Amino acid sequence: MSTPDQPHSHVSALSPKEELRRVTAKCRRFIDYLRHRNDILFLTTSTRYAEHKDDIPKSTQLASRIKEHYPKKNIVLIDVPTLVIHTCEGNISTKKGNRCGIEEALLKSKQKNPSGYHRCWASLNNKDDELYKITRVLFRSKVVVFFDSVRWGQTNSVYQRLFERLSWIENRVTTLGEKPIKEITRCEAGIVLFGQNWNGESVMNIQKQNFKWFGFKVPDELSFNWQYTRNAEDESQTSYTDAVTEFHRLLQICVAE
Repeated sequence: MSTPDQPHSHVSALSPKEELRRVTAKCRRFIDYLRHRNDILFLTTSTRYAEHKDDIPKSTQLASRIKEHYPKKNIVLIDVPTLVIHTCEGNISTKKGNRCGIEEALLKSKQKNPSGYHRCWASLNNKDDELYKITRVLFRSKVVVFFDSVRWGQTNSVYQRLFERLSWIENRVTTLGEKPIKEITRCEAGIVLFGQNWNGESVMNIQKQNFKWFGFKVPDELSFNWQYTRNAEDESQTSYTDAVTEFHRLLQICVAE
């Protein structure tokens, strides 16, 4: 996974223990910040084989534990991989120009689109599409947090598919010249990003910038990244199993039973 322009030998690496101390402080800050918030949407995006019920992605485990930690708060957790969300059709860049989020793409269903904001061609062209299950909650939330995993130096494919399908939120303003959706500008957004050994901090910062372009408020407290090792060449089996142990330590420290 080495990159020619960023030799890993030149990177100042933290040991796994130092990384755990760093992320523990960030995680505690994140949980404490949520203590003062309500109407929260957690979107988990990492994946495992559905039949392996006892193998739950680390980021999903954290989201579930935090929801349990705050039983009196209105926290909605949606596990995105369980939904049918079709691939973005790329209507931002058609031969007719940018047609993403235009009025003709309105999802005409009070049940699926009670806010009247949902405009996405892929929702119209695929009757089984379930993006509306997310936007229905999003537009009444005051906080949204994406729980994501880093794969090959990028966000995972489920997150990327979801975020591309939400492009019409940003496009209505920047290209179509409409007023921002007030429910979005009043909403805070963050990302919790878990990876093994490469590029997590960069991925997190890119997504925070994307949230700003969408119009969300983006407080630093709502985002953090955990990466077991900064050695991108460490693909040993031991590294992966040790990461599981370190993660459970993180849970024990940050989210008491």
